[in-house]
Amino acid sequence: MGSAGGVGGGGIYVPMLTLVLGFDSKSAAAVSKCMIMGAAGSTVYYNIKQRHPTLDMPLIDYDLALLFQPMLLLGISIGVAFNILFADWMITFLFIILFLVTSTKAILRGIATWKKETLIKKEANKLLENKLEQSIQLSLQISLTDRDAAAVETTQLLQNGSAASASDSKGLSDGNAVSQQYEVSLSSNVQWAELCLLAVVWIAFFVLQITKTCVRKCSMEYWILNFLQVPIALSATLYQAIGLYKGKKTIAPKGKDVTNWRVSQLFLYCCCGIAAGTIVGTLGLGGGFILTPLFLEIGIPPQVASATSTFSMAFSSSMSVVQYYLLKRFPVPYAAYLALVAIAAALTGQHVVSKLITLMGRASIIIFILAATILLSAFCLGGIGITHMIEKLENHEYMGFESFCLLTNGV
Repeated sequence: MGSAGGVGGGGIYVPMLTLVLGFDSKSAAAVSKCMIMGAAGSTVYYNIKQRHPTLDMPLIDYDLALLFQPMLLLGISIGVAFNILFADWMITFLFIILFLVTSTKAILRGIATWKKETLIKKEANKLLENKLEQSIQLSLQISLTDRDAAAVETTQLLQNGSAASASDSKGLSDGNAVSQQYEVSLSSNVQWAELCLLAVVWIAFFVLQITKTCVRKCSMEYWILNFLQVPIALSATLYQAIGLYKGKKTIAPKGKDVTNWRVSQLFLYCCCGIAAGTIVGTLGLGGGFILTPLFLEIGIPPQVASATSTFSMAFSSSMSVVQYYLLKRFPVPYAAYLALVAIAAALTGQHVVSKLITLMGRASIIIFILAATILLSAFCLGGIGITHMIEKLENHEYMGFESFCLLTNGV
């Protein structure tokens, strides 16, 4: 369900790994990234063939993802280091504060969307009733003498319509086939230029992470390789931001193409991408807890916000997995098995939620799933973190900052 709401489920995976399998909070955060990567990958596979609910465009907004994703990857590199440096109780309080704020905003957004959907449904029912009344009144006004003329005219129309339908039936069936093929064809439903640019950024970050393993930790070369991530992320984000500012690229919130992007607005979104990456890297989340509420706030439809956020998570979580693996922060067999379980669960949840949205006609279901997942995560993680903090206080254990260089060299 978390994947359907646009969140990876890290807030639930971490307490589950801590309580059931006995991982410490930092190792649980690393393993949760593997599960998030699996869930996000399967959800992207499901959404990549879907269309936008109101516009003739893919469900995944690739331009929106390209604006946020490079900064998100940059922030994750910072967050992974913070995950090593920060004490467990610091991570716990960050969890609680972040989740309470985002869940409250998501609940308010869900209520507002539910009310709008209710008004739209009432207006649609009124229009349907008015049309029905007009058709009944019109039929009653037909006199007996006019019925004969109407019958003759109707017969002619039926004859003409049958001949036309015979000639158009092939074209109609072809049109339906084209529409169906258009919905499921990857070649026509993927913006390949934006996807390739995102892949290039990911590969560049991956190469830097691999290269860092060949140099001594905390050496001059090590920090140079770290700082090289900044120009890579900035160049991709600036390319997308300039395209949005000049109107060459568009992001479609609220069902309309918006081209009048301000510099301050684009700068704010880039900063939000870095902040989101730092938070999710520190806490071991997938990014959906930050990105999905943020996308909803700027007016992105719930289905698009969920799909685009999950698409971004597939890149960011895989990069986190690479970084945690190089730091040897999780056991590979456990992570591989749990990732497979998360893939199956995400596909099932995505299918069920899609059916519910179609049946009820309410996209606000996604927002309520998001809010419920975040709120449940806050209680689970908060309770576990506070319990561990009390135990450390009773045992008089060290609860301050750790040394990044000593820890990474000692692993």
